[in-house]
Amino acid sequence: MNPSGNFLKEIPSMSAKTFADFSALIKAQLGIRMNTGKRVMLESRFRKRVVQLGFDSYEEYYEFVIVSKRKTGDELPLMFNMVTTNKTDFFRESSHFEYMTRNILPELTRVGSPMFKRYIRIWSAACSSGEEPYTLAMVADEFCCTRPGFSFSLLATDISTKVLKLGIEGIYDETKAEPIPFQMKRRYLMRSRDESGGKVRFRPEIRSLITFKRLNFMDSDFRIAQKMDIVFLRNVLIYFDLVIQEKVLSNICRCLNPGGHLFIGHSESLHSMNLPVSMVAPSIYRKR
Repeated sequence: MNPSGNFLKEIPSMSAKTFADFSALIKAQLGIRMNTGKRVMLESRFRKRVVQLGFDSYEEYYEFVIVSKRKTGDELPLMFNMVTTNKTDFFRESSHFEYMTRNILPELTRVGSPMFKRYIRIWSAACSSGEEPYTLAMVADEFCCTRPGFSFSLLATDISTKVLKLGIEGIYDETKAEPIPFQMKRRYLMRSRDESGGKVRFRPEIRSLITFKRLNFMDSDFRIAQKMDIVFLRNVLIYFDLVIQEKVLSNICRCLNPGGHLFIGHSESLHSMNLPVSMVAPSIYRKR
C-alpha cells in the first residue's frame, strides 16, 4: 500500500531483456553482478519507484534511468540506494576488533617500532549505515585513552547516500546497540529525547571522529588524500566477480601504507589474486 492507504497499481513482471539491461547497467556502474535469481528482488525494490514516477512498466523506468544518466544523473544515486544490500551490526565478526586491539594498535603506538605513529588513519571502506565505523571509533578511542599523545581519524565510505545519512546521524534502535559492551554504551551513547522511541545516539565527541563520504568502488580514483594504516573492506567482495574484486582491491592497496593492514569478511578470500599483501591471520592481510 502507498502512504495514502491505496494499493499500488499492478506492474507487469520485469522481462528477461529488461532484467538483462538493468544487470548490465548495475555491473558497469557498481561492479555488482546480478544473476537471474535476482530478478524478483529487483522488481520488489524498483516497484514503488516505478509507481511513484507514474510509469506502467520496468522498461519505462529503465529508459528513464538511461536518459537521466546521459543528462543529469540524478536518478542513478536513487537506483544505487535500491540496488545495494546493507547488512551490518555493531561488533560484527568481533575477532577482527580483538586482533586490531591486541596486535595492530600496540605496534603502531610503540616507540621504536618501524610502524610507530602518533596519528593513526583507519578506513571503513563499505560502512553501510555506520555500525562498523562506530565500532572502530569506540575500539580505537578506548585504546588511545591509554596512550596519551596518540590520536586517530576514521574515514567511512559507501555508495549509498541513504545509509550514509543514517551513519552521519548516528541514531540507532536500542536493540541494535545490544552487542556494544555496557561500559562503552555508558561512555559513547546517549538516550533519545523521545523516551518512547527506544532510540540511542552516539555522542558528538565520537561522531566528530568519523568523516562519512560517498565512494563508488568502480571509480578509477578514490581521491583518498592520505594513505591509511588500517582498512576494513568486509562482506562486499562477494557481490563482485573475480576481475572486479582484484581491481577494487588493487585500488584499496594503493591507499594503504606499507605495513598497513587490510581486513576482509570471514567468508571472503584473496586466493590467487596478484596483490601486495600477505595473510597474517584468517581474513587479515598486511601490505608488504
